[in-house]
Formats: sequence, structure tokens, C-alpha cells
Amino acid sequence: MVTDTQVRKLMRLIREGNSMAIAAAKSGMDEKTARKYAKQRTLPSATKGKRTWRTREDGFKEVWPEIEEILRSDGAVEANTIFEHLCRKYEGRFSEGSLRTLQRRVKEWRARWGPEKEVMFPQVHKPGRQGQSDFTHMGGLGITIQGQAFDHLVYHFALSYSNWESVTVCFSESFESLAAGLQNALWELGGVPEEHRTDSLSAAINNLSDLKEWTDRYKGLMSHYGLEPSHNTPGRGHENGDVEQSHNRFKRAVEQELILRGSREFESRDQYEQFLRRLVKRRNAARTGKLKEELAVMRNLPDLRAEDFTRGTARVTRNSTVNVKRNIYSVNSQLIGEKVDIRLYAERVEVWYGGQMVQLMPRLKGAGGHAINYRHVIHSLVKKPGAFAQYRYQSDMFPAMVFRVAYDYLLEHSPDSAERQYVKILKLAADEGQQRVEAALRELIDRGEIINVDQVKELVSKQDQHQISPAVEILPIELSAYDVLLGGEEVERWAIQ
Repeated sequence: MVTDTQVRKLMRLIREGNSMAIAAAKSGMDEKTARKYAKQRTLPSATKGKRTWRTREDGFKEVWPEIEEILRSDGAVEANTIFEHLCRKYEGRFSEGSLRTLQRRVKEWRARWGPEKEVMFPQVHKPGRQGQSDFTHMGGLGITIQGQAFDHLVYHFALSYSNWESVTVCFSESFESLAAGLQNALWELGGVPEEHRTDSLSAAINNLSDLKEWTDRYKGLMSHYGLEPSHNTPGRGHENGDVEQSHNRFKRAVEQELILRGSREFESRDQYEQFLRRLVKRRNAARTGKLKEELAVMRNLPDLRAEDFTRGTARVTRNSTVNVKRNIYSVNSQLIGEKVDIRLYAERVEVWYGGQMVQLMPRLKGAGGHAINYRHVIHSLVKKPGAFAQYRYQSDMFPAMVFRVAYDYLLEHSPDSAERQYVKILKLAADEGQQRVEAALRELIDRGEIINVDQVKELVSKQDQHQISPAVEILPIELSAYDVLLGGEEVERWAIQ
């Protein structure tokens, strides 16, 4: 069979002045065949007629009306599902090799008679008109920090015209994360577009209210920068298409960069964020031309950033705790009964009283969690050691694994006094320093010795003795050495050297 490649070669050789015999021989065909193709000047593929006959019998001909009924009843049904149904109903009639035929027939049916598909409408973007943002999960990339999985999100901002982008690592789709990420992007950009478009984020939109489209906090943020807020139709993420596509391209770029790096392990979060910043900087370097067009028509930034935290108040309970966004945090017991001001950031919680910040702590993820600092409650717990066994937040009373090991040892060897001894050890950690008590417990465990509060106190006291600075003997200074420097001749020679 003569191929298109052979005929193309034949025509080229003839144009180059070769005889028909030589051209035919070099093209791998006999001279008679070569003359036929040279005369008709068409490729073999163009002379082939479309095959209208079947190479095998249509095994689905008799059941096709039944298949069409299934397809019309539910447009989402897959060919595999239909095939399994037919195999159960007509046992032994269809082989596995028939599945591919059915898949092709179903595909052709849907192309002609299936439901209408949604049409995408390409948009014309204007410089400086729109910035889009959304959150994207990065857990699938397998990032680890010091061996621990780093499950996180990225707030992703992109300009629709130039595709300039900015990313901020975060851990929830909260308003605080949105406010911090958006402002990071705008101040890095150095200008403000006309419109900010988002997905239907609960941090920005009152999804359950028809009276107020935007939350008050989000409206305040938009007003501060003079941004026109907009959002796509709920459930239609593709309407936020630029940033959605940018998500995919960005994550693919991160994936490829990690492959080149040869490791997904990072020493710290800061090292990982620097890795992302370098990647984004390289990607933005190819967008400088269009970015200049955008910046030329953008508004200037305001004088200051807007607050990227949420203000609130809380009454300190008798448990020495406050409830912030359905999470429980402990505070100093002196504040019990007092009303304190709360500043909730994306990743931290600040407690203010009397115009002063009195406590700073990491923000918990999600809801229903608790973060109790043993130092806030130990002075009372040591007076009521019996309360420890059923303490609701007992899990927070083990500041390091070695404390958990010590408590389990006490439960096994001194069950009657385990709670009393453990809370005294915890009090010792609060008074003398957690690291010193940790070291003492670790030493007892390593030696296989008895663990009790007296043993721990003794080792901590020995640490004190070891830490006493040795006496330093200061030798008298021989002042005659300075007399040499006071002589003019000697001073001049020393200065020259």
C-alpha cells in the first residue's frame, strides 16, 4: 500500500528534475504506480472512500431502544453503568470487549441527542479593570515541614488583564485571611483596580440573606480601597474563571518546581513561603508589559492598610477562659469576671484589657477546639488535685510528651497519689521553668528510676548548682606596659606598623 509520505517524496523528486523511474525507485514504488499518482496529483488518503460496512455484528442492536431509554431518563448515567446493567440482565450475552463499542455508541448518541452543554463565553478584559481572588487547597502537593504534613490553603489574587498574581499562605477561608491576603496583594502591586471579584465566599457575602448582599466587614474593606465588589453566581465557580485557571496553572508550577527541587520537605514555614515568593516572582516577570498598562490606569493606594482583624468582646468565665469563634482559650485568672477586648487575626488572637494587650496566642483552626495554658490554672489546680482526673481540658495539661509519660507512670505505680503528684510537678514547671523540669523527667525516665515530685525537685535543684557561674580570677594589670606607648619614639614606630 502506497502512503501519503511516499507520494509526497515522489512529487518532490520529480520537481527536482529526477526522471520518473528514478523518482519512483527512491520513493519505494514501481514506475507504473508512480505515473498514476503523478497524473492524478492526489494523496492516497484523499482517494479512500469512507467505510460503510461493519467489521463485526452490532451486539447492541436489539437492546439499543432499552439503552436509549436509560440515557433519556438520566443524562449523567455512564456507559460503564449501562454495560453492567446489561450484563446482569442478559447474563453471558456480552463480553468485556464489547464495552468499548458501547462507550463509543453512547458518546455518539450524546453528541447528537444528548442534553445541551453549557457554552463558555470568552471575555474581553480591560487594563486595571478587575482583580479576582479565591482560596485554593494545597494539601495535595504533599508539603512537609520538619517531617510533619503542612495542610494549608493559599489565598490567590490575580489581575484579569495581565494575569499578575500574588499568594498568601493561610489556614481557613475566613474574613481575616481574605483581608490579609487581598491587602498583601494590593500593597505588593502598588495600585488598586476598579473591581474585586470573588467566588461566593461566606467571608464576604451574606449567602443566607436577601436583604444585605455583602457583610459589613467586607463592605468596609472595599470602601477603604475604593473597590467595587462583585461575585459570581453561587455554584458557578467558572465565572471566576481567570483566578480559577490561575489556581490550576499555579499549582502545576509549584508541583514542577518541587520536582526540580527534589524534595517537598522544608525546614520551616518561612523557608516554604520564600520558595513560593520566588516562584511567583519568576511567573510575574513575564507579565511586566501588560502590568505596566494596568498600573498606568489604576488608582493609588490609601495612606494606611485597613484593619485585617475582627474586633470583639468576651467575658472571662470562672474557668479562666474566653470563647472566641466557638473555640476556648485560657487567660490569666486575674481576669475572671472581667470583660476583655478580642482582636481576631487570621492566625493569632490578641486579648486586650484596659487599653493594653495582655495576651497573645495562636488562633485555633475550625471550631470546637480548646487551648488551655497550664500556667493560667495550675495555681488553683494544685489546691484541688482531685479535679485533674476528670478535667475537661486535661489533654492540654501535658505541655510535652515527657509529661504525659510521667503521668502514665504515676497512674501505674502510684494510683492513689498520681493526680496530686503530677499537678505538683506541673506547678514546679510553672515556677522553675518548663525546660528544666522536662530535663529532670527525661533523666529519670532514661535511668529507669522512680518518678515522683521529690525526685524531680532534687534534680532541678542540682541543675541550679551546675548553672552557678564559676568564680573568675581577675589578674592585676601591669601598667608598665603602657609606659612604652607613652614614649614618643615608640608610639610613632607602633603607629607606622
